[in-house]
Amino acid sequence: MRSFGYRIILTALLAISAASVSFAARADSGIIHISVLKGGWFIGASGGSGVLYFHGRRYRLSIGGLDAGFVFGASQTYLSGTVSNIYRPSDVAGVYGAGGAGAAVGTGVRAIVLTNEKGAVLQLSGRQTGLMVNADLSGLAISLR
Repeated sequence: MRSFGYRIILTALLAISAASVSFAARADSGIIHISVLKGGWFIGASGGSGVLYFHGRRYRLSIGGLDAGFVFGASQTYLSGTVSNIYRPSDVAGVYGAGGAGAAVGTGVRAIVLTNEKGAVLQLSGRQTGLMVNADLSGLAISLR
């Protein structure tokens, strides 16, 4: 009788494990390129555009955001990387939040990892040009055009 109970529990655990593995296996990834212009004096704003490449198709993106904290200057940032944990292109759309500090004088490099409310994960790196000093909380909104 005991072994029968153990078999039921083991079977249930295996079924749950298989379901979670198959659910995670359906998530996919794509390539993303974005360009963002950021400027501010204590309160900052950013805007730009980008492209998502997903399953052989190209999707145009709009980007906007706000920064609050210490923000001074202006910069242009070009980032490229991957977006993972998405099921369809619309999963990239959403609000991404970050806190950070940095400075750019002339040209520098930038790398960032962001997650939105749908679980999409952006891993981006690239170059930043301009004069920018910041210690702020920022929100970045991405939408499909």
